[in-house]
Amino acid sequence: MSAAESANAIQRNQVDLLDFIDWSGVECLNQSSSHSLSNALKQGYREDEGLNLESDADEQLLIYIPFTQVIKLHSIVVMGSEEDGPKTVKLFANREHMGFSNVSDFPPSDTAVLSPDNLKGKPVVLKYVKFQNVRSLTIFIEDNQSGSEITKVQKIALYGSTVETTDMKGLKKIEDH
Repeated sequence: MSAAESANAIQRNQVDLLDFIDWSGVECLNQSSSHSLSNALKQGYREDEGLNLESDADEQLLIYIPFTQVIKLHSIVVMGSEEDGPKTVKLFANREHMGFSNVSDFPPSDTAVLSPDNLKGKPVVLKYVKFQNVRSLTIFIEDNQSGSEITKVQKIALYGSTVETTDMKGLKKIEDH
């Protein structure tokens, strides 16, 4: 797949949602302390192929990403190697406080099984109807390509658009005369 084809998979009106992530609330369960989520999610770090997010105790990772405003999620890019890159990725819109103990209690908004093309950067286009008013996204990486103990994620990028909302705090109350 050429770079032009890859770019075409992300529609023109979809933007990288990096600027709309509420970094103070971002969490990742089972991440290696020396290979944390920021390596795969933050601008600059995620472009460095030498930096990875790695799982710690086993192959699973549970990532919680809140947004500063309501977004529509169109597609996701999850990059990694063909050996220890993620395989089954479950996405949950607006599900807070999930843990490994209850992640299987809820049906995912969408599930992707990543192909070698996806791991090289081909976007996974999501069930758009399920991701229309997203305040937070939980990403559950269930397993990896080879079934090994450690999953490595080189890059996570989210593409979509913001939902135009009215800033209620910015409105002035009209006084009765």
